[in-house]
Amino acid sequence: MVSMPTLHGSDCEAKRKEIKAYFQYCYKRYESLFTLVSNDKAYFQKADPLRHPIIFYYGHTATFFINKLKLAKIIDTRIDPHLESIFAVGVDEMSWDDLNEKHYEWPTLAQTQEYRNDVYRLVSELIDRLPLTLPIQETSPWWVILMGIEHENIHLETSSVLIRQLPFAWVKENEQWEVCTLVGNAPQNELVEVSKALVTLGKNHEAQLFGWDNEYGKHQAEIPAFKAAKYLTSNAEYLEFIQDGGYQNNDLWCQEGQEWKAYTKAEYPLFWIRFEDGYGLRTLSREIPLPLNWPVEVNHLEAAAFCQWKSQKENRNIILPTEDEYSRLRDVSGIASYAERMQKNESLANINLEFFASSGPVDHWKHGDFYDVIGNVWQWSRTPMYPFEGFKVHPVYDDFTVPTFDGKHNLINGGSWISCGNLATQKSRYGFRRHFYQHAGFRYIESNYEEKVVTDYYTADSIISQYCHFGWGDNRFGVENYPAKCASIALEMMEGKPKKRAFDIGCAIGRSTFELARGFDEVIGVDFSARFIQEAEVLKQNGVLRYAVPTEGELSSFHEVNLANYNLENERNKVSFWQADACNLKPIYKDFDLIFAGNLIDRLYDPKKFLDSLAGRLNEGGMLILTSPYTWQEESTPKDKWIGGYKRDGENVTTLQGLEEILGQDFTLMDTKDVPFVIQETARKHQHTVAQISIWEKK
Repeated sequence: MVSMPTLHGSDCEAKRKEIKAYFQYCYKRYESLFTLVSNDKAYFQKADPLRHPIIFYYGHTATFFINKLKLAKIIDTRIDPHLESIFAVGVDEMSWDDLNEKHYEWPTLAQTQEYRNDVYRLVSELIDRLPLTLPIQETSPWWVILMGIEHENIHLETSSVLIRQLPFAWVKENEQWEVCTLVGNAPQNELVEVSKALVTLGKNHEAQLFGWDNEYGKHQAEIPAFKAAKYLTSNAEYLEFIQDGGYQNNDLWCQEGQEWKAYTKAEYPLFWIRFEDGYGLRTLSREIPLPLNWPVEVNHLEAAAFCQWKSQKENRNIILPTEDEYSRLRDVSGIASYAERMQKNESLANINLEFFASSGPVDHWKHGDFYDVIGNVWQWSRTPMYPFEGFKVHPVYDDFTVPTFDGKHNLINGGSWISCGNLATQKSRYGFRRHFYQHAGFRYIESNYEEKVVTDYYTADSIISQYCHFGWGDNRFGVENYPAKCASIALEMMEGKPKKRAFDIGCAIGRSTFELARGFDEVIGVDFSARFIQEAEVLKQNGVLRYAVPTEGELSSFHEVNLANYNLENERNKVSFWQADACNLKPIYKDFDLIFAGNLIDRLYDPKKFLDSLAGRLNEGGMLILTSPYTWQEESTPKDKWIGGYKRDGENVTTLQGLEEILGQDFTLMDTKDVPFVIQETARKHQHTVAQISIWEKK
């Protein structure tokens, strides 16, 4: 076995040789897979209507190296810009009803092979000469090289799925890709108790092995006891579902599953072959009688329908496991980590191509009280792909995971017989659409555990994102965060005064609301925008908010707000958010010690009506703090409603004068200050503004 290099070590030259050997081995292993394709024409046919022809995947993994090395500024020039454009994108599986009929002018197989050879030489030479320091960190050029290797390992697996879908006449056997011959009757499955425990997922940046962005961070959950199937669901067990009319009974299928069945006309799993006297199975290079003791390979929709069928048959809650429950199962099975297994050269599972180029019996590889906790086939979970707390994208591959945070991709666990490198590690996380076929099956469980994960994608609405960044981001010009600064001034002015309740009007995404809660027992934030309130509420409920900021054209940077990083975690229970019209506030909003209205008055349709209502909402001696750059405009406020910024009787009327006229009867003006702020529109376009803060005390 050739194992993943660790990121740590003390001998840089030994590490250089280790990485070079790993790169060259994986690169040639990928090419070896394609020797199963029997003729050149097969490379240009679609094995799957939702995927590119196989020639794309043969060229794509090489192009990935060049594109990422160029993006990371490790190389200055490309090898073949035309091919690197053709082979660059288009890999992610489409919706099952989203056919892509776009025509491509593919290069010949010989041209593609020549290009692959050039990339092999370039990367090998880079490994020989790039400066190397240990440990290898995410900012290192060596991280990009490891990224390219593990990316190719992913496509080793996905390309093998496509080869299984080629017409059988277009494939041939190769002794390097030997199919398992251990076939027989399937064991009777049974449910085994798994005790309750706390599970912890995710890894930190001191980890020994390369990881994709979604692996980093932390997630913990208390998992109650559950029962898990001793074996993966076998072909024999799934055959009972088929014979009982499982594909014809729509009551067993979710809406998406029903639509997928109607579209595909599926009556059995993709890799099964219907014979006159039964079923067969398509492997990489053979058609064999259906091995009843091998795990069934299905998509998530089929696995979920089977669980629904079994639940009805046995009158118990049979479901797919969550990622948390799978993690607990792995813990109790006592399987050594990838690094430990590689160090001891132990082959404990049908994974990492350590045994066969196919699945094998479900009762062959024992792990504690269970079998195939890792390996043989991936195991579908009912968990949608979601980010761990602390998730950050890698700038060189910023769309590796983010597109899967859409509630449409489910996690698969455990790896398959061809899961190599990162895919074979215990920390790996991969999610696919529910109709998607991988070398994936499932293990069912009996459980009542309700998973609590947030699948929110990165908020990409430009206005929402801009206000998220304004409220929670840092800027490049050394100007303090504006809502945090304003809240700090407000708390200073409240020194020695009661601080029971505060009212934050125009709270946007809630930064000032949370900051005021450092000193107040309760803070109510309101805003006219339901979308702003929705994002603020997400932050309150989850403690985390993610958003994308446009940087240049179609490009974006991705950001995460975590209240714990601002020492605001304890303030979550002290704030509440509501949609409200500042000019028509309900009577329930009263009895406040502080009212704060940040950058609001010059955006209201009737600012005087708003200001007239405030004294009655404040307690005796309460404080009113207003901020604004006084940028009056008729799109927001009719000109006859402006309270300043105009001439009256030939004399200038400033907004501060207008405020004094309106508020003077009930308030005393205590102070004014200038407070600058910066709003980022793109990476290189910012608005630098100076607002005035006016501080008023109720008489």
